[in-house]
Amino acid sequence: MSSLAVSKTGLATDTAPGTAQSRPPLRRRIALVPTVTLLLGAVYCLLPVAWVVIAATKSGSELFSTFTFLPGTGFADNFADLSAYRDGVYWEWMGNSALYAGLGALLSAVVSAFSGYALAIYRFPGRETIFNVLLAGVLMPPVILAIPQYLLLAKADLTDSYLSVLLPQILSPYGVYLSRIYAAAAVPSDVVEAGRMDGASEWRIFTRVALPMMVPGMVTVFLFQFVAIWNNFLLPYIMLSDDEKFPITLGLYTLLEQGANTPALYTLVITGAFLAVFPLVALFLVIQRFWSLDLLSGAVKS
Repeated sequence: MSSLAVSKTGLATDTAPGTAQSRPPLRRRIALVPTVTLLLGAVYCLLPVAWVVIAATKSGSELFSTFTFLPGTGFADNFADLSAYRDGVYWEWMGNSALYAGLGALLSAVVSAFSGYALAIYRFPGRETIFNVLLAGVLMPPVILAIPQYLLLAKADLTDSYLSVLLPQILSPYGVYLSRIYAAAAVPSDVVEAGRMDGASEWRIFTRVALPMMVPGMVTVFLFQFVAIWNNFLLPYIMLSDDEKFPITLGLYTLLEQGANTPALYTLVITGAFLAVFPLVALFLVIQRFWSLDLLSGAVKS
């Protein structure tokens, strides 16, 4: 009897629906769906990058005569030709992009830190209205603002200057939004009140207490704004006419237009696009390191 009962119990345990033995295969099949989706998304995003990397190694004759993903032997010549083109104007474009993106992202992060902290900590009439207007600015495409910005800067006689590209990039509605959300979460109101009770000024509380807590968020704002300015094409295209002030995006566009009549310039455009990716990758790797350190130090302090 006991052996019969044991066998029945074992049979019931093995065949019971929803047991651990019957669930893993279904879970594995379900888990494959997001994995395959992510792999397809990665291929979709990385395939153009792979094409640019491989095409930059090809000479002009190899570019149109060899298999698309077969590396070539002309990268050194392409690099030399690109550096020699118009006495190195490509590196002037690269320097202009570094100036626009670096200084613009830094100023934008500073303005966003001030604005986000004020909207998160202080209570004043119209605060929510200002924040809602900023949210509307986040949803507004930059192409809508390009012409009004050009007309305003033309009135101030600032078009075709470095300031015409820098000034419109300093105020970022998305950066202010992120700063406000991050300041509200990272800066406790009790800490601010304690600083006031100790007699510290509002400026000292912001610079010595709140800003160190907001550093990871400000690094994120800086990174997003740097990438946005580096890749911006429309604003410089409208504002600038002197090609020595062009950023890398607009400079490569002019090369591409000339390539319609001079196919040899196609290799320069591709090589220039390949080299233009390196500053973004390097910046992301460096900032990600400090970003992680800031997050870890904040966790330890808390």
